[in-house]
Amino acid sequence: MRIHILGICGSFMGGIALLARALGHEVSGSDANVYPPMSTQLEEQGIELMNGYDPEHLKSAPDLIIVGNTLSRGNPLVETMLNHKYPYISGPQWLSEHVLKTRHVLAVSGTHGKTTTTGMLCWILESAGLNPGFLVGGVPQNFGISARLEGQLGESDCFVVEADEYDTAFFDKRSKFIHYHPETLIINNIEYDHADIFADLAAIRREFHHLVRIVPENGLIIAKQGDTQISQVLEMGCWTPTEYFGDQSADMNSEWMVSPLADDFSQFNVLRRAEIVGSVDWDLIGQFNAENALAAIAAANHVGVEPAQACEALQTLKNVKRRLECLAEVNQVIIYDDFAHHPTAIRATLKALRQKVRDQRIIAIMEPRSNTMKQGVHKETLADAFAEADQIYLYEANDLTWDLSKATSSLGNKVNVMHNIDSIVSSVASLAEANDHILIMSNGSFSGLHQKLIEKLSSC
Repeated sequence: MRIHILGICGSFMGGIALLARALGHEVSGSDANVYPPMSTQLEEQGIELMNGYDPEHLKSAPDLIIVGNTLSRGNPLVETMLNHKYPYISGPQWLSEHVLKTRHVLAVSGTHGKTTTTGMLCWILESAGLNPGFLVGGVPQNFGISARLEGQLGESDCFVVEADEYDTAFFDKRSKFIHYHPETLIINNIEYDHADIFADLAAIRREFHHLVRIVPENGLIIAKQGDTQISQVLEMGCWTPTEYFGDQSADMNSEWMVSPLADDFSQFNVLRRAEIVGSVDWDLIGQFNAENALAAIAAANHVGVEPAQACEALQTLKNVKRRLECLAEVNQVIIYDDFAHHPTAIRATLKALRQKVRDQRIIAIMEPRSNTMKQGVHKETLADAFAEADQIYLYEANDLTWDLSKATSSLGNKVNVMHNIDSIVSSVASLAEANDHILIMSNGSFSGLHQKLIEKLSSC
């Protein structure tokens, strides 16, 4: 079958492309935002990428069009598809019908930590010899790809999927995760996000409860202890056994707990029912990552992987790209890339980095790029998220609908709001000194700022 994918370079749709190719289909795709790591991954797999949304891309009339959720009415290819009555389907529905039906689905949901936790769970199952199939909203570095049907040792009953609450497609406004029908479900946390499609937290809770409703009685829900939004969702009705995870100091009633052995959580014990069942000594840092690991360990246990075996696997884990990823060290200045774009994620990432570098200087560079950020939903809490940074550079794009300088004025001289990428690069390069740590945060390409800064620092 000849399949054309609209929005192919999105993290989810790129994974769909890889799975369709693995099933033997001829795959091509169109996208207006082509940048690494997804574009590189697709090209390496021999998938043809077409820039933009020119109607000529559908001139050869594919057998099926898979439509990404960033596409809407008015898009030239969407209109061409509808005018010619070409067969089409959403990515989540295609995944459900062609991949997930015969699998034990382990789904990772929540506002934060989905991609990282999904990558952890995949590596635990891989290390245990379960050869899982997976679709991750990023590129786990242990695998080098964001999606596969199963491992090379043969068919696997397990499929791990990052379960996003964002809507499915312009013609299906349900959350993506409704299509997945998991037997094992992780709910990491629930906060307000995606203001472009959810009016309030109640709307988000409702979608999560739709997901809870379809987890079978013989399945398992793994939920963060103490998250009030998750509690409200489960109080709406739950028909599946639930295990809770959290930090040891928070609630001794949690099934799974983490106890730090190092301030930055680079080492920690894993407890089950208050007894140590394993220890982790790994390259990652931060309490949030240790708790992500707990959720992954609990999910793996549901399919037969012992906690001690899971802990051992995590010691060789390489994190997903763009999650506090060290890009380069130039003249004793270390540059990191992170996907954080919500105040909670920004705060947690900076806290983890501070625990690691202690009193060395942190320079944070951030682009408020998500639809929720652009609408100013988090403007009241953004400034506090940068408490651990010594210097902050914020990029104010032309499409931002609120005053970034005013919203972050409480940061005083620590913050610099700029309207030009090159100006940020020049200013940071002039400021940077040996032993500084530069953290770049964006959920997009940031107009190539990362590489521009590395090159500028190299020439200083």
